[in-house]
Amino acid sequence: MSAEIRKITVFVEETLSEMGQTISPPTRKAAAVAVIANPFAGRYVEDLTPLIEIGAELGGLLGRKCVEALGISPAQAESYGKAALVGEDGELEHAAALLHPSLGKPLREAVEKGAALVPSSKKRGGPGRPLDIPLGHKDAAYVRSHFDGMEVSLADAPRPAEIMVAVAVTDSGRPLARVGGLKTSEVEGKDGLR
Repeated sequence: MSAEIRKITVFVEETLSEMGQTISPPTRKAAAVAVIANPFAGRYVEDLTPLIEIGAELGGLLGRKCVEALGISPAQAESYGKAALVGEDGELEHAAALLHPSLGKPLREAVEKGAALVPSSKKRGGPGRPLDIPLGHKDAAYVRSHFDGMEVSLADAPRPAEIMVAVAVTDSGRPLARVGGLKTSEVEGKDGLR
């Protein structure tokens, strides 16, 4: 099954200063959001394989859109995350089917490597509801400077029988990060932790 996509929206956030301090180079985040038809809206279905397959399609597509929006090479991506907002006629398990079994591998290919787990969130809501996409370093979970998030919303989505699926990618960590932890220069990227 291929995703029935109504629209794709890409957001780019660039922070140039924080607390009176210049951020140079600016920290940048991109999120790509697909609004798709929920093939199981309004009914219980035991086998969610079609949503798992759609998740695999969207992982690569949305990841590539983020990398392109940032104007970086896949290797320059530093952190990533994923999230889904299910319309009222769907269930949270629909979001889980999209996000967990198969979305990660093509997203990792889009950002080159990605040894760490992809942080995720899921929720149910209607049009205009904000969706928080958690972020973490793509190769090492202990890089605290990359514990972050990006909020997105669409005025017309998700409709009751739709799902918003989002991927976020950054080219850096938080601006002015200073709470310790592993530095990006120390990342080994072997076990997903360090």
